[in-house]
Amino acid sequence: EAAKTLIRPLIRETPTYRWPLLEAELGCELWVKHENHTPVGAFKIRGGLVYMDELKRREPAVKGVIAATTGNHGQSIAFAAKQNGLRAVIVVPHGNNPEKNAAMRSLGAELVEHGREFQEALEYSRELAAKEGLHAVPSFHPWLVRGVATYALEMFRSVGELDVVFVPIGLGSGFCGIAAAREALGLKTKIIGVVSEHAPAYALSYQRQQFTEQTSTTTVAEGVACKTPNCDALAHVLAHAHDVVTVSDDEAVEAMREIIQATHNIAEGAGALAFAALKKQREAWRGRKVACVLTGGNASMAMLGRALR
Repeated sequence: EAAKTLIRPLIRETPTYRWPLLEAELGCELWVKHENHTPVGAFKIRGGLVYMDELKRREPAVKGVIAATTGNHGQSIAFAAKQNGLRAVIVVPHGNNPEKNAAMRSLGAELVEHGREFQEALEYSRELAAKEGLHAVPSFHPWLVRGVATYALEMFRSVGELDVVFVPIGLGSGFCGIAAAREALGLKTKIIGVVSEHAPAYALSYQRQQFTEQTSTTTVAEGVACKTPNCDALAHVLAHAHDVVTVSDDEAVEAMREIIQATHNIAEGAGALAFAALKKQREAWRGRKVACVLTGGNASMAMLGRALR
């Protein structure tokens, strides 16, 4: 509730809509939570604002922050840093989504490209943090979860008695935010995490009930390109997930196209995973009340072209 009050001047409640064309082939009552409607086109902005507020109060002398990202986390931190008068340095891997890079620069971030994947960018960001005296913002933290949990609070209050929610898992803040809101409200809604089958670390960890690393090779869903699960996030996934399922890159691209065609909303690869997973499990949820989180709409022009073709 406090986080919602903090962010509300900058972020209005995002809509949760039913789309008949999406429901038609599924046989269920489907609600889509549109986190692509935030000022940076993704849910993570909520966590960035809460994190920066906490940081400024606890470390008032802080001058700047640094974070590693493939895009949406970086936009969140850049946006929140600018609101709080802080320098923001963002490290991305080479070959990162060029539109996301441009968006981060437009928000005032100093962009640094390093490494071939997120993990290498993350390790370099820690070196730069020590070298330049910057506060290193992690990709998973309780303050971030508190912020992103506000979208779950909105969703559960606008749509009652959901049987299940499908949510993508990158490093896990979105999943943990939904679990936190569900527990706080005393709901029975099941939570199904969704990962790329080309970045299956969390799915393998869930299946084996233990921490498992796995290299990411997804070329579509960079927002969930996780090689190394966060141990704190994984503990919550193991405790609260009904299941963790996988979606292929081809299935994600097809889901992007269907979402565009049926709703005229853009879903990036990671943002389309929840709907893609529901399609695969449609028989299990026929006749039920289901929600999918469209976590972000920051798809590159090249990826949109691929989806539309």
